[in-house]
Amino acid sequence: MSRRRALTAGTGLAAGAFLPLTAASESVAASGTDLEAAAEYTNPVIWQDFADIDVIRVGSTYYASASTMHYSPGAPVLRSYDLVHWEIAGHSVPVLDFGAKYDLNGARGYVRGIWASSLAYRPSNRTFYWLGQIDFAKTYVYTATAVEGPWNRLATIGTPHYDAGLLVDTDDTLYVAYGNTTISVAQLSPDGRNQVRTQQVFTTPSSVGTLEGSRFYKINGQYYIFVTRPANGQYILKSSSGPFGPYTMRQVLLDLRGPIPGGGVPHQGGLVQTQSGAWYYLAFVDAYPGGRMPALAPVTWTPDGWPVVQLVNGAWGTTYPSPAVPAPPRQVTPMTGVDTFDGTTLKPRWEWNHNPDNTKWSVDNGLTLRTATVTNDLYGARNTLTHRIQGPTSTATIQLDFSAMRDGDRAGLALLRDSSAWIGVKRDGGTTRVAMVNGLTMDGNWNTTGTGTEAASATISGSRIWLRANADIHPGAPRPGTFSYSTDGTNFTRLGPAFSLGNNWQFFMGYRFALFNHATQALGGSVRIARFELTTP
Repeated sequence: MSRRRALTAGTGLAAGAFLPLTAASESVAASGTDLEAAAEYTNPVIWQDFADIDVIRVGSTYYASASTMHYSPGAPVLRSYDLVHWEIAGHSVPVLDFGAKYDLNGARGYVRGIWASSLAYRPSNRTFYWLGQIDFAKTYVYTATAVEGPWNRLATIGTPHYDAGLLVDTDDTLYVAYGNTTISVAQLSPDGRNQVRTQQVFTTPSSVGTLEGSRFYKINGQYYIFVTRPANGQYILKSSSGPFGPYTMRQVLLDLRGPIPGGGVPHQGGLVQTQSGAWYYLAFVDAYPGGRMPALAPVTWTPDGWPVVQLVNGAWGTTYPSPAVPAPPRQVTPMTGVDTFDGTTLKPRWEWNHNPDNTKWSVDNGLTLRTATVTNDLYGARNTLTHRIQGPTSTATIQLDFSAMRDGDRAGLALLRDSSAWIGVKRDGGTTRVAMVNGLTMDGNWNTTGTGTEAASATISGSRIWLRANADIHPGAPRPGTFSYSTDGTNFTRLGPAFSLGNNWQFFMGYRFALFNHATQALGGSVRIARFELTTP
């Protein structure tokens, strides 16, 4: 079953994201406990696009992994000391070397690549493991002794473990729960390089529809597979007889009101226990046009061993008391602020649209983008560098030196998704102008249907310009994005009409800010970006 069919089966996102509280969720709400406010945190704990979350704790540090589809490097690893404040520490998949389509070199891998995958830690060898399937074909395992990397491929397994959850059992055995509707468990070899057994353990009742997004746990001697009904429910399977079952099922939540107005039902995340023994559920909320945002809620357990999400007024709370954890050893690195591209490597906040041509870019106290593709299609241009948008509204500003551009080159700042727009510099016939371009579009198969129309422009001189994009990603409706420019870095001039950021879900990833430079005539030109700044009101 394709992922798109899986999502539309059994009340998919298009039908289920914005349903009212039903009798089923009222019963869940009745079993929850409303919590008194103390020192509080606010949901979403991260207002950036991190979906299909797997979350673990190693000692006093929490780690989470997320989907990135066609962006490279893939599978970001987030780090936190309190489950509320997070930073991006690295990526488990350094390069999407799963086929030529991920290079944007004659083919494209939009909405393929890194889907729901799993992150685990193995105490016996002090190693982190990432496991995920690619293109319904194979499963890949990567390992690292530190989340910052280096991450290296350990194994390629012939069975595609769809929406996998990796469990390191108490006896050090590696198990994987996976599947869509039919849930299976695989046992891996002790070195994690091969599958030695697989067995179907559960078939989803037709009354539920689709279950996927497995997360695998052993808690108090019981085996649990935490699964989602896309995109409005969460269920759990429990076995007292070992990892291969049999399993019984219980509903955790269905059509539960979420913490983001206009957003969807929290689902498809993971369970984690704090040092003090408290349990939390880190889910995501469908909140397009920005993407899928992580939200955190406390969890308690019934006497017979089933999890219950703690609710506030019958809903996933907008606020909860902060987890009781030790003081962090340091403050995490903010996901907003200024990047001057200091040093010689990109910070982990950045991901390329497909794999880059590494001969055509460099970082050396500034980012240099040399043209890597001759095309009039931004969706086909290599070396477009992306940054998640901070919600609910934020502004990105770049300082661009365009003195080395050549005729036919296009460079600037985009709001990038399957419907896109940008502000940038065009050089044609020896003349340079700043332009706002909209009408960049894709169809449902992610083929380009519109390469853009210039909506406004102005002639500029000199060698540098400041470009700015503002994005409103409040969910529930299309939202405006606007563009402006400055020749002095202080006074900005609006350029072009407002751009409508679409809130359809089918592209899965949310809108991103994107830095680009491509040629329409011949390679050889370059631009230098001295500064990127992401701010919120």
